Amino acid sequence: MDWVYLFFWRISLALNYIKPARRTEKIKYAIRDIIVLADEVAKTGMKMHYLNIGDPNVYDFETPSKLVEIVHKAMLENKNGYSPSSGIPIAIDAIKEDAKNKGIENILDVFVTTGAAEAIEVSLTALLNNGDNFLMPTPGYPLYTAIQAKLECEPNPYYLDEENGWQPDVEDIRKKVNSKTKAIILINPNNPTGSIASRKVLEEIIEIAVAHNLVIIADEIYDKLIFDDKEMISIASLNKEANCITFSGLSKNFLAPGWRIGWGVVSGKKEFMGDYVEAINKILRSRVSANHPLQYAIPEALLGDKSHIIETIEKLQSRRNLVIDKIAKIDGIDLVQPEGAFYAFPKIDVKDDWDFCRKLLTETGVIVVPGDGFGQKPDTKHFRIVICPTEDVLDEAFDLLGDFYKEYRKSL
Repeated sequence: MDWVYLFFWRISLALNYIKPARRTEKIKYAIRDIIVLADEVAKTGMKMHYLNIGDPNVYDFETPSKLVEIVHKAMLENKNGYSPSSGIPIAIDAIKEDAKNKGIENILDVFVTTGAAEAIEVSLTALLNNGDNFLMPTPGYPLYTAIQAKLECEPNPYYLDEENGWQPDVEDIRKKVNSKTKAIILINPNNPTGSIASRKVLEEIIEIAVAHNLVIIADEIYDKLIFDDKEMISIASLNKEANCITFSGLSKNFLAPGWRIGWGVVSGKKEFMGDYVEAINKILRSRVSANHPLQYAIPEALLGDKSHIIETIEKLQSRRNLVIDKIAKIDGIDLVQPEGAFYAFPKIDVKDDWDFCRKLLTETGVIVVPGDGFGQKPDTKHFRIVICPTEDVLDEAFDLLGDFYKEYRKSL
């Protein structure tokens, strides 16, 4: 009778296993998911070419030594307890001054968080109810679709126009606003395309937001990494009537992603935003504080020496130009020239970008991220690369990619 007991015991286990929340079912993060396969391939001894992770410190970029010294000093001075929930005063003041230098007026609040990702998630959590939606740029950073799933919000993507330099399609935004829409997300410079929104497009987005009383969620984490002296405009600076939260941090501009220090700057009309700001601060208080000693680096980063940014742009721009040249020599791959950040989003002529990226990885060791992980227009396929690797790595990786792509297309 042991088998009968075992049979029913297994059934009972099957019926009573711990079920995860439904909200997690649609959470995907292609940037990290591809690493699972890459780790397996690396174990075979194949030479790997990592063009996938947007972490400059993995490559030949280093956090400015002055910032490291300031944090070290703060730790030695025992600034190791909790900070105020919104951040330490000198950090808040520096963020405000930096925002004003970008032309942002009517600042209502500033808060420091565990990376810009937490600032964005807190702001959306304080705004959205189950069934609400926000207008999400597509392609765009997958953090937003993960938050959308966790908050059980309805998807409402708007497209960037590849034929127009990946500018947000304003008409698509306008027609997709509905009674449940609460915000417009703008990633500028954009991840994954590297595009920068024009002044005209930004003004049109503000017009839509003001008309429908929408909050503009302005993700400007790469706002200082701009190529070719291109104009980068903070959308909150264009109209003090617009209700905006502008996000940035130390991760990208200041080459310290592992420090997980970000912030949000709330601007707009106090009479419209007051309750919302308090809701944000309720969440901030409930999670206690961001990393305390690392906040002491914020004033020096924003108001001190920025020579490292000039050097970083020079390196990235040179590598972007190399990528453009290499892609131009591969038949069947097209690229809109990136204008900022450190990504490129080439278009490829394939049926399945996941299949392409998996086979590219397993056969050549070149790691790129499928465009599907960022969203894309139907019937188009892309992949995202990071342009941070050194020229020799990029050169070798694109030679391998070009040869592979030629053979891959023959098999379609």
